[in-house]
Amino acid sequence: MHLVINSYGATLIRENGLFVIQTEEGKQSFPPDIVKSISISKAARITSDAIILAIHHQVDVLFVSDTGNPEGRVWSVKYGSISNIRRAQLNFLYSPAVIPWVKEMIYEKLDSQVALLMAIQPPKDVLPAHNLIKSAINSIEDYKEKVKSLEAEHLSDISPTLRGWEGAASKRYFQAISSIMPERFNFEIRDRLPAKDPFNSLLNYAYGMLYSKVEGALIKAGVDPYVGIFHRDDFNRPALVYDMIEKYRAWMDYVVIQLTTQEAIPAEAFEKSTINEGILLGPLAKRILIQSVNDYLGEIIPLGNRTVSRQSHIDLQMQALGQFFTKTASI
Repeated sequence: MHLVINSYGATLIRENGLFVIQTEEGKQSFPPDIVKSISISKAARITSDAIILAIHHQVDVLFVSDTGNPEGRVWSVKYGSISNIRRAQLNFLYSPAVIPWVKEMIYEKLDSQVALLMAIQPPKDVLPAHNLIKSAINSIEDYKEKVKSLEAEHLSDISPTLRGWEGAASKRYFQAISSIMPERFNFEIRDRLPAKDPFNSLLNYAYGMLYSKVEGALIKAGVDPYVGIFHRDDFNRPALVYDMIEKYRAWMDYVVIQLTTQEAIPAEAFEKSTINEGILLGPLAKRILIQSVNDYLGEIIPLGNRTVSRQSHIDLQMQALGQFFTKTASI
């Protein structure tokens, strides 16, 4: 279970060994053994006793912004970067293995984009969306082959090229997705912060949730989320998180596409930002999206040689990454 405390004035406290959410409507109690994470927005509060209860039960406590991006987190002192893994991370950055790793990361991202476009492609008689998506698939397949065949001695020699291909592929990808959107969820370009339309607002919030889940998995695996590989230049940002979320972005894209094409969120659930011209999610939109993302990540699926939840796949992937770093360093 994931506790999301985003109602104005809501407070999470500890009472008789339980997490208790206090609101104007009353109280709700939750045993800590069933809680996996706690998300606190700016409008809500949490007591120190509740934080300590979360730490004792290894429950991730995350503080998030209005757009879903993590602002900070609290975790147990049992976690933290293990020195041999961190040394191995740093050594890996300058090893010959880094280029194949980065190429595979981008290739998997592009492959997941193709898979999603194939899944949402309408029948041939639905024009022009069918042809636009088909064209985007062909274009991204071309970029996949370019990534696969690219060779270099140093990552810095090919990073600009890889970023260019990645960006061009993403542009075609989102243009194709826009072609199947209902009118009120249509968008012209991929907006980040601030989002100028409801679709991008939903996607930004979903990506923010994904960032926090991947970062938490890295921390629990003893991997330093600030030592990036492809995304190295983000000062004081968890650069490795940006590397590792790439293959999972399509999961969030799928959730948002399902919500928007089914028009599951009413227009009044979105709000205009008072700070800029952006569109924000209101309480109802957040509730629907957060529940949808957590349900999707909780689904049991086969991936590789394991059949577990999508969230467990993320956790296992980050554990495998730590093992990969130490194994590579010993070669």
